[in-house]
Amino acid sequence: MPQDASPPYANPSFMGSQSAGLSASAIGGAASGGVSGGDDGMIAGIRSVLAECGGLAVDAETLAINDDLYAAGLTSHGCVGLMLGLEEEFDVEFPEKLLNRRTFESIAAIRDAVRGLVDGGEA
Repeated sequence: MPQDASPPYANPSFMGSQSAGLSASAIGGAASGGVSGGDDGMIAGIRSVLAECGGLAVDAETLAINDDLYAAGLTSHGCVGLMLGLEEEFDVEFPEKLLNRRTFESIAAIRDAVRGLVDGGEA
């Protein structure tokens, strides 16, 4: 499982999205390269699981999809809860090769991994 090596809010891009006062939809659409219409439901599901299981120091709705979740307070313990919640939410099972820091570093990374698993393969 990923190790929590960075202090909360260490990522400048995370701080920037927080201080700009943008809504989650504005951040997700503009600052992060956009979210396609088909991804909206998946992103909403990921945010819901993050809010419930991630143990973040901030509201998951305020995060841009490319914000560093570890800088937002995700710990290795929170990552385990997040993984289990995602498996339940999307009816998938994360293979061992996806159990790393990179898979859970952002909402976009999680979306890509889950999409790969839902589509029947591995991300």
